[in-house]
Amino acid sequence: MNNKVIATIDITTPSGQKILRELQCKRAVKIEYTLPVGIENAPSHKEVFSKLLDDLSEHYGVDMHKIVSL
Repeated sequence: MNNKVIATIDITTPSGQKILRELQCKRAVKIEYTLPVGIENAPSHKEVFSKLLDDLSEHYGVDMHKIVSL
């Protein structure tokens, strides 16, 4: 006998948000959030930070990579 139930709740609605808040307080409930569509190919935080350092280096004329180590 399976003692687990999987439910999908639309948390973009007020009633869905209320249900989620109620479930978050329960010890028997494990909540998993799905990744937003298109996030699979998103750059990592290191790639984003490196690009930021590139932009700052170009703007200020200083190699920011030498100042801030990753």
